[in-house]
Amino acid sequence: MTQTIAQINNVTHRYKGAALNSLDSVSLSVKRGETLLLCGASGSGKTSVIRLLNGLIPHYYHGDVTGEVTVNGHDIARTALYELAGVVGTVFQNPRSQFFSVDTDGEVVFGPENIGLSPDEILSRKKTVCRKMHLDNLLGRSLFELSGGEKQRIACASVAALLPDIILLDEPSSNLDMESMKMLHDIIAEWKNQGKTIVISEHRLWYIKDLADRVICMDKGRIIREWSAEDFAGLSPEDTAKLKLRPTNINKHYLALLSDNNKNDSFCQITDGIHLKDFYFSYHQKPYIFRKKKYSASDGDTLSLCIPELTVPKGKIIAVIGSNGTGKSTFLRCVCGLEKDCTGVIVSEDREYRKNKRIGFSYMVMQDVNHQLFTDSVEKEVLLSMKDKDEKRCHKILDDLGLLEFKDTHPMALSGGQKQRVAIASAIAAGAELLLFDEPTSGLDYSHMKKVGVLLRKLAENGSTVLVSTHDPEFIEECCDCTLKIRNGRAVSFTV
Repeated sequence: MTQTIAQINNVTHRYKGAALNSLDSVSLSVKRGETLLLCGASGSGKTSVIRLLNGLIPHYYHGDVTGEVTVNGHDIARTALYELAGVVGTVFQNPRSQFFSVDTDGEVVFGPENIGLSPDEILSRKKTVCRKMHLDNLLGRSLFELSGGEKQRIACASVAALLPDIILLDEPSSNLDMESMKMLHDIIAEWKNQGKTIVISEHRLWYIKDLADRVICMDKGRIIREWSAEDFAGLSPEDTAKLKLRPTNINKHYLALLSDNNKNDSFCQITDGIHLKDFYFSYHQKPYIFRKKKYSASDGDTLSLCIPELTVPKGKIIAVIGSNGTGKSTFLRCVCGLEKDCTGVIVSEDREYRKNKRIGFSYMVMQDVNHQLFTDSVEKEVLLSMKDKDEKRCHKILDDLGLLEFKDTHPMALSGGQKQRVAIASAIAAGAELLLFDEPTSGLDYSHMKKVGVLLRKLAENGSTVLVSTHDPEFIEECCDCTLKIRNGRAVSFTV
């Protein structure tokens, strides 16, 4: 009989300051060596289950909790977090929240150093983990220079270096490109072959379905369905949609479109729209004495962004695609004026927008939305973005995004997907002519992804132009009109 390694018995939990329970009478057994997939809508309780298993509830996230949790013989309520370091490893949805070092090498070895392993053992683990996870190109770099997907890979490596019995992953693919998702799949497969117990909270189901032994579906803090891997793989798109789940299969056309192995680049020239001219930027600017160097296309490989000229159609949703670290976020930041050293001019309807003026012309939702949540309630956050405060319009936007019931909740008390929707609501409220979104659906379930698509479509129909950096094939199929591929900071393909 397979031994149980983790047991949750009749747990009810409510975060401090929250109006609703995050978990409601949840009981769950996890078998040793099992790969368990948790799915369900945003805010359904998946992350709270992860936090029960790693001890963050109740030791870090305080609130009201009843019931018992046992992990590998440890009573979680009576076990200090440091005692679980070699037992449970967690890869969080936002990898920044678990970094302790400033460089990649230091982050990978931090865990083994922290538990007092010998230098030889530490270096051996680092070498093995980096080889298996193909991290050679990320070593020796600052964590602050990495893309979201690259940070996620380093977070996985830092957990793997501890060799824990149980590995927990909370939305691990949310910021990954197609190639990185394949690598993540292979990493999890390797852990599975090693006999690790793996619990994955995930919205993107298609890449992981072949590795799961069992699938649990949650809704409103309760476990509502359970499937074997075979039964889950047989669910139709209609079945998953009813449960607010993303489909288990993806249109191959969009997978190929997002793959960096697809080198069939083509450029459809647009003559009428928003014109971008002379966008040049480098993260490695040389020191200057008398005046700042003005970059041009002739600076070649020294540039992080090099787009001499580009026209995008007005009133359309353009998916900005490309692999992790290739310059998509840099492109968006430069377009909206956040990178002060970026040259470039936007021309729209014979008006020029340079540097600071681009900030008023555009509005950007960042990849890590925690950077742009400032107030103490969801309602105030959305009102803050409005030039003319309109409470009725604010409530309509929140209702469209399924957030109205949280209008008085502090944004930082929400789940990752809910925070993402708050930031999107703020962008919609701003009413800028050019709206920029950096991975807006990374933490969203199927129904909320569709809602975001509907709202972006309404914005486009009302005349706004929307640029969306995304790795999400379902979202592109749902609502995008065009695709702009960025490779090494260059616009290499534009398709309509």
